[in-house]
Amino acid sequence: MKRAGTLRLLFDLSNFSGAARLRELLAGDPAARVRCSPDGRHLLLLRPLGAPAPQLLVAVRGSGAELERAWPEGHPSPLDAFFLPWPARPALVLVWESGITEVWGVGMEPGWQLLQSTELCPGGEARVVAVAAPRGRLVWCEEQLSGTEDPLGRPVSAFSYRVCVRTLEPSGEAGTNLGRTRVLLHHCPRFDLLASRKDLFLVPTATTWPGVAHILLIWSPSKGKVIVSAPCLGLSHSKSLNPRQGDTWDFQTLLRGLPGLLSPRKPLAVHTWAPAPQGLLLLDFGGSVSLVQSHGGTRAVGTLQEAPVGPEGSAALGIFHGTLACVLGSTLELLDLGSGQLLERKVLSTDRVYLLEPPVPGMKDEEELEIGGGLRMLSALGLFCVGWEAPQGLELPSTKDQVFEEACLYYQRRSLRGAQLTPEELRQDSTFRAPQALASILQGHLPPSTLLTTLRAELRDYRGLEQLKTQLVAGDEEEAGWTELAEHEVARLLRTELTGDQLAQLNTIFQTLPTAAWDATLRALQLQPDGNGKLRSQAPPDVWKKVLGDTTAGKETPNGILPPFELLCQCLCQLEPRWLPPFVELAQQQGGPGWGAGGPGLPLYRRALAVLGEEGTRPETLELELLLGSGRPKAVLQAVSHLIQKEQWERALEAGLALGPSSPLLRSEIFKLLLAQFARHRQLDAHLPLLCRLCPPELAPDELLLLLRTHLADEVGPPTPFPEPGEEPPLTVGLLKTLLEQTGTQGRPSGPILSLYEDILWDPGTPPPTPPRGPMTTLQASDHPGLEA
Repeated sequence: MKRAGTLRLLFDLSNFSGAARLRELLAGDPAARVRCSPDGRHLLLLRPLGAPAPQLLVAVRGSGAELERAWPEGHPSPLDAFFLPWPARPALVLVWESGITEVWGVGMEPGWQLLQSTELCPGGEARVVAVAAPRGRLVWCEEQLSGTEDPLGRPVSAFSYRVCVRTLEPSGEAGTNLGRTRVLLHHCPRFDLLASRKDLFLVPTATTWPGVAHILLIWSPSKGKVIVSAPCLGLSHSKSLNPRQGDTWDFQTLLRGLPGLLSPRKPLAVHTWAPAPQGLLLLDFGGSVSLVQSHGGTRAVGTLQEAPVGPEGSAALGIFHGTLACVLGSTLELLDLGSGQLLERKVLSTDRVYLLEPPVPGMKDEEELEIGGGLRMLSALGLFCVGWEAPQGLELPSTKDQVFEEACLYYQRRSLRGAQLTPEELRQDSTFRAPQALASILQGHLPPSTLLTTLRAELRDYRGLEQLKTQLVAGDEEEAGWTELAEHEVARLLRTELTGDQLAQLNTIFQTLPTAAWDATLRALQLQPDGNGKLRSQAPPDVWKKVLGDTTAGKETPNGILPPFELLCQCLCQLEPRWLPPFVELAQQQGGPGWGAGGPGLPLYRRALAVLGEEGTRPETLELELLLGSGRPKAVLQAVSHLIQKEQWERALEAGLALGPSSPLLRSEIFKLLLAQFARHRQLDAHLPLLCRLCPPELAPDELLLLLRTHLADEVGPPTPFPEPGEEPPLTVGLLKTLLEQTGTQGRPSGPILSLYEDILWDPGTPPPTPPRGPMTTLQASDHPGLEA
């Protein structure tokens, strides 16, 4: 079914302040410049030099003050005027040929006020011939006043122009902040300046020197490049240029390096230039429309059924929904942008028609949202919208229905029940509050402007991401661009359900750009070292739940896809292996039931060990650190036994001492392991103080001696005071006394003596008082006859 183009009236001019004067100027002066503010509420009309008063009119739709200016004879009117994309308040910049620049705005007081005045060409040594204001910059082409002649016969004035740029930013209520002047291009011919949302086009004029009148330049500030293009030759060349770093180009030097672009050609016979989101549209005198894209390439769009009537005939070009709209006099033609086919032709009731720039994304008001991406057209009759009408019989689903249908798909993926969820259930069940809240917002309970304000940060992030992808496709700063893109993608994936395609994409990013992926994870988990070799995190539990959850539990991982936790451990092993044990230890503290740390699955330290490889091939240091930091008794005892086998006594003792009072049984087991080594050889004698600190305070002396007895070697022969050569010295009483004293550090019990040795260990240190001595009696032999024998 063929679609039909519509011309719908949005507002008549009675909604604007000064409606009568606005209609009069629109209908009477075809050479007036008409611009629209970024929010779509203000209209600007600037009449050419020599026009009767008023030369400047700013009308506002709805409440607000208008601005009307007139300059007396002898005082020229501004060369051009632009609205500035400042969301806080409407602002306007006026530029004169002399270089004087005024910034007007609406502040706290009613009405328009002059915020700032400056000079672009101090000293009067130049005059401005063209000006544009692309995205927070003020760019102008100025002529250096000189009357000398070139030795080759070319007038010096033909290349006595230069293109300059200054940043233009809001500065509170006081005014604006204008940066210093930077020269973008010098020794160049005269150019007109046309700005789209991303690029600035420098196009030749009727007075441009014929040898270069077939060349135009494209400056992309975001890419830092200048592209030289010759549409008639189908050639273009790119040069790096960044005015922020002080870069500048000499036009003649630039062209000398591009001899292919200087072949003799006729000047471009262009009737109308028009910037568009896709590039720069040009209409020649034969009625052919071409599109110069931002990369310098040129392609034909189509040919109009009517050609422009001479240089003075009015024409306007615009693009919407893949459609080219061209207004020639009182005729509107719509062409398919891809094929160039004529879709529709309309005859208008007036030949004074202006196509307006689309509003800036994020600054549309509530009425502008009704346009739906159509093209706005202004005349003395009102503001119209050019768009396509939906075919009859085609019912588009409402926004509310789309919300519940998408919510059904989302909840169905997360649901464990087999029954199909329907939109009617979501509408009636009060459990599903999120889709109901969003549906009420979109239904009109909150105005769209409020919704846009709420979502502005998210929309800005998505817009920045799309711009970054565009830069990567164009091949600009690939390394930095891929890194930033990876960081964006990892941050986005960590906010989603990491299953299926999302998990596979996360694995791909970590394999391709591990450093950028880890940096993004570092910010998402808010990881920071605490100065003691540990890590701390302030990330919410939801983020940790997604990271620690084993999304492939009970399933075979296709093509080696790892869960998020294993993926992070693998990345840390490659980048910073020393931070793997602290990360696993922190993850064990953050984990909740069913997250992989406290659930029925494998503990986190086992999952981290699996990433290191099979047993026997793992890095020994990392394996020991993971076992010791696991907090699991079997794992810690395994690590301590390994340290004992390696005769790393101090490290084994420190592992036992690092356990807190909440693990007395584990500390006791480690003490018994080390006590057995203490009984067998003398390598632990140098670490006896640490062994004494590890000794359990509740261990009794007799229990200590019994433990030692089980590990002492059986005596084969009579004891000797010194060991044989090559034999291990035996355990001595002096060393044993230190350990026996350690068993009494908790204070002597007040009950009965339980050990034969406690009275020795608890000797007060001073001998008891000497009993009184009496006279000694001599024993008689008759009393004890057995003594003589």
